[in-house]
Amino acid sequence: MLGLRLPTDPRWVRLVEEDLQAVMVDHAWCEHKAASNAMSIIVRYPELTDMVEELTRIAQEELEHFGRVVALIKERGWVLGPERKDHYVNDLLAFVRKDGSREERLVDRLLFSAMIEARSCERFKLLSERASDAGLRAFYRELMESEAGHYTTFIGFARRHGHGVDVEQRWKAFLAFEQEVIAGYGRTATIHG
Repeated sequence: MLGLRLPTDPRWVRLVEEDLQAVMVDHAWCEHKAASNAMSIIVRYPELTDMVEELTRIAQEELEHFGRVVALIKERGWVLGPERKDHYVNDLLAFVRKDGSREERLVDRLLFSAMIEARSCERFKLLSERASDAGLRAFYRELMESEAGHYTTFIGFARRHGHGVDVEQRWKAFLAFEQEVIAGYGRTATIHG
């Protein structure tokens, strides 16, 4: 369903478990950034009422996820550490068009969002299947399903509002670019690292 061309090496789960605190802090900030991203799209395209309504719901859900991850961090006796740069996201952002028509920029922003949700979904699936902690497996299973829904939503809005843009071709280009990007990741204890 996701169309990702390069799956995450399952050994990444071991990296996560070796430094779970760092991963959970990184995950919390990823959820925060996802909420901010949804709000940023709303600010740029307020006239697309259907999208504004749905992205508001997604932003609220992402903030709820942020709170849940922070609660898990606290339960384990840790504290939310500082936000770190997400190099994977920054690498993907370099592919997003900064010029072109308003519709082209919208499509790229939505596909960028869909790509991040797709990779997060794939990583959460791995954690839901392979994490040694049963509670974390259940938690990541729930979040995996949520991320899959967000992925579908962003792709759907790109198709609905990308008038005059070959969304399918652009999505294929995003998938090819992401394949190159992700090949350099999966070696650190971060959600996208």
